[in-house]
Amino acid sequence: MNGNVIYLDYNATTPCDPGVVEAMLPFFSEYAANPSSRAHRPGQAAATAVEDARATVARCLHAGSPTEFVFTAGATEANNLALCGAASALAPRRRHLVTQVTEHPAVLEPLRRLERDGWDLTVIGVDGEGRVRPDELLSAMREDTAMVSLMLANNETGAVQPVAKIAAAVHKRGALLHCDAAQAVGKLEVDLRNLEVDLLSFSAHKFYGPKGVGGLYLRRSRPPLHVEAQIIGGGQEGGLRSGTVNVPGVVGMARALELAVDGFDEEPARLAGLRDRLEGRLVAELDGVFVNGSRTHRLPGTTNLSFAGIEANALLVSLPDLAFSTGSACTSTHSEPSPVLSAMGVKKDLGAASIRLGVGRFTTETEVDRAAERIIEEVKRLREVGRQHR
Repeated sequence: MNGNVIYLDYNATTPCDPGVVEAMLPFFSEYAANPSSRAHRPGQAAATAVEDARATVARCLHAGSPTEFVFTAGATEANNLALCGAASALAPRRRHLVTQVTEHPAVLEPLRRLERDGWDLTVIGVDGEGRVRPDELLSAMREDTAMVSLMLANNETGAVQPVAKIAAAVHKRGALLHCDAAQAVGKLEVDLRNLEVDLLSFSAHKFYGPKGVGGLYLRRSRPPLHVEAQIIGGGQEGGLRSGTVNVPGVVGMARALELAVDGFDEEPARLAGLRDRLEGRLVAELDGVFVNGSRTHRLPGTTNLSFAGIEANALLVSLPDLAFSTGSACTSTHSEPSPVLSAMGVKKDLGAASIRLGVGRFTTETEVDRAAERIIEEVKRLREVGRQHR
């Protein structure tokens, strides 16, 4: 990252770990063959690297088999394959879908498309912490419910949803459970044996891997899950995702996940400590500061704060030495208050005064302290400017 800017936008993306870059480099040159060209040794070497990466991902997420993973260009593609692909395979026997209101647009928009195509869609609300009420979600299911989609961790507030708690009940009703885990994989210990989802989406650039690569977990047992391909033409990835596999990308993703899992003994606690240090200082030294979302069920490195009496965009512009956001990176060009905060019952003026701060692997205590100082300084200045213009 730019040495002159303190980076606090780790929810939007993470820098590639140097160890990930090192693992990828040979596959841009020395081992640059197409993994589908298995008639010669260079192609076989590339194909082996892809399958080794698949085995690593399966091991890190505690899947039953490496064959349960399809490599994609990221979580957005994985969500589309999971939702539209599974829906196509299930129709017309079941025509009802259930999700919740704070899902990422990469889930909500495919579901809305299915709704326009004749599916019934139920979108339930969340509580003041941004978490679903399991009883409400399960009550929304019907006899013809085909699938429930529930994210693992929210991209704006870090709120962690009770996915494992509802899994057995969803399956008991004969429906599939999809989980967008883009913000959770590599940050939380994701154990597919305990999570009991049927489909799970993730993206490498959220856990210090390269951009442009991700994956979809598809359960292969109890019985096998059928999904209809959304990108066709070459038959790669078991026929579920045509196109030449991004060999450097999947190698980097596997290495990034390995590094993340290896750090679970210490890194989540370190990040939570940095987040609490930053959040605690802002709350203690400024009045009118509100923490949005759960204080207990959230990602270790994420805080979402509202500062009464200012506009978040004005704060963003006034702090060019800090890199943070006012919400999801995918909606950063929109001027409206966050739909996530609105769904949680955050008042419009506070929603427009909210920012998301995310610390990560390369964040230091010195940076956190400096960021707190700068935010406090600018919030006070903006509030004073506002008073003078009343």
